[in-house]
Amino acid sequence: MRHVTRPTLGILGGMGPLATADFYRRLVERTPAGSDQAHLPVLMWADPAVPDRTAALLGEGPSPVPALVEGARWLQRAGVSCIAVPCNTAHAYVEQLSRATGVEVLDMIGAALEAAARRTPGLERVGILATRGTRLTGLYERAGARLGLDVVQVPGAVQEEYVDAAIRAVKGGADLDGPERWIATATECLRERGAQAVVAACTEIPLVSASASCVLALVDSTDALAEAAVSRLWRPTSTVRIDGRTG
Repeated sequence: MRHVTRPTLGILGGMGPLATADFYRRLVERTPAGSDQAHLPVLMWADPAVPDRTAALLGEGPSPVPALVEGARWLQRAGVSCIAVPCNTAHAYVEQLSRATGVEVLDMIGAALEAAARRTPGLERVGILATRGTRLTGLYERAGARLGLDVVQVPGAVQEEYVDAAIRAVKGGADLDGPERWIATATECLRERGAQAVVAACTEIPLVSASASCVLALVDSTDALAEAAVSRLWRPTSTVRIDGRTG
């Protein structure tokens, strides 16, 4: 009997819990597996007590880095091949996580913009719907510059009234009809600013983006991260371990 070692994905989640569950579901849906056994092995650290990333970046709360490093090191000790962090704003701390663990952290920001470029021929200007923290870091602007894309954001008033409010509502478990309208309104604003496509750049936003996708071509950053994980780790296999046996 031969021991079969398969690459394992680590998920550093809990930011928020529903977004993490949504990411895992999308990972499964996008894996071209023909059986349960052919899916990627996954280990998840999902601690919703991680301090708010946007508050920390705005200087209004404690740093999430100690909690994030704790989770990443747990995943490292468990033997994961790489780590996916289904939270755009947390990517402000990715370099610190990589240095602390030596484990590759998948680039959600780059994956989302690359997906937008693939799916929108001739894309030059892309709109971003994100938290204030993600906006402050300039994560998407820097990644867009590397890809030759102009990144546009909604005005501050639209950010506060529609985008921030929608994110809070999803995190709070509110009825989603209102947030879906708000995200569609923010997307209309991006279209007026010349955006040819929009990235749902907060993992709560894809949960209320159906109407927005009728306004502009919409790229789901959660989907993009799931696709990046599958591309990085999944390989077809004819040999599967089931209860210690091969077959």
